[in-house]
Amino acid sequence: MEMKIFVKVKPNSKVEKIEKMGEAHFVISVKESALENKANFAVIKALADYFKVTISQVRIIYGKKAKNKIFEIS
Repeated sequence: MEMKIFVKVKPNSKVEKIEKMGEAHFVISVKESALENKANFAVIKALADYFKVTISQVRIIYGKKAKNKIFEIS
């Protein structure tokens, strides 16, 4: 089963958290900065923990350099 979710990323946050805003919409705050893909990797790790899948099952399909991203979880 593959699922697409829409995520707004907030890098450089003091607290790491995942907020579910709707069925497939999330706001994810991470401590890492957006430089060198650090925030993207932190979000992937957070989503893998949240959905109880491996990191390799979470991938960015849109918005790699934007705050609003679409992820696919398989």
